[in-house]
Amino acid sequence: MPVVVGINFKPAGRIYSFDPGNLDLRPGETVVTETARGVEVGQVKYGAREVPDDPAQGPYKQVLRRATEDDRAIVAANEAKAEEALALCRERVVARCLPMKLIRAEYAFDLSQITVYFAAEGRVDFRELVKDLASHLRTRIQLHQVGARDAAKLMGGIGPCGRALCCSTWLVEFQPVSMKMAKEQSLFLNPTKFSGVCGKLMCCLRYEYDTYRETKALLPVMGGEVNTPDGRGRVVGHNVVKEAVLVAFKDGPEKEYLARDIQRPVVRGCSVLAGGSCIGGCGEAKTVNARPATEEADDEDGEE
Repeated sequence: MPVVVGINFKPAGRIYSFDPGNLDLRPGETVVTETARGVEVGQVKYGAREVPDDPAQGPYKQVLRRATEDDRAIVAANEAKAEEALALCRERVVARCLPMKLIRAEYAFDLSQITVYFAAEGRVDFRELVKDLASHLRTRIQLHQVGARDAAKLMGGIGPCGRALCCSTWLVEFQPVSMKMAKEQSLFLNPTKFSGVCGKLMCCLRYEYDTYRETKALLPVMGGEVNTPDGRGRVVGHNVVKEAVLVAFKDGPEKEYLARDIQRPVVRGCSVLAGGSCIGGCGEAKTVNARPATEEADDEDGEE
């Protein structure tokens, strides 16, 4: 089986596999390697490991060497040149009245190509812009249009939480996010409150979504009747973080109880008990713990 190391070329960028050759590389080391775009400088994210042989993958690109001080100086010089090229590109975009928002420019390590990232509402005819840039920069020009989330990832920034954006620091790939996730977490359904700097729903809405779903499945449903230390009442709210429910009584104020401290009436052999969806009130009933029967069985096995 081939041996590869994982290398990425941007913070929070995708990790690619490369052939380390005779080099004993460790995570965190900076290396110079061959890529489809030419020679690039990247950082090792994981050390040598064997992977299954995949004929469709083809031979892995080779790591050429560990980066030297001269290589790092070249990278710094290329970044400075990229800023100058981006300023030139902005001038030409304004001159040609193109509906583009330029975000970032990157030179290849050997200056054989420059990639300019931009955002736009729709398709943009930038053929004349490419000719302008090629006549000044004398290298291959590639313009790459990105979406709102990728633009935020490239630019970086501070989120509403006061921390650096997840997408620009550690989030490698974007996952789908929907208002359903906000609803499941009992948040106010106001999209402006959940929008990140990119204008899309914040990625962090997904982080705890699965936990909320799993925990809510273990709690009595809204409107279900339960037996509490203070008598029978009806569930009117959930506190997923505390694994508690808010119970309303016919006579008296609402009170909050931990799920383990309440019981609910269910029919013998009720098939929906494990899903946490029984609301009782169906005549022939027995009283069991609010937790699912499967979880109780696990507890009993553990005690034995």
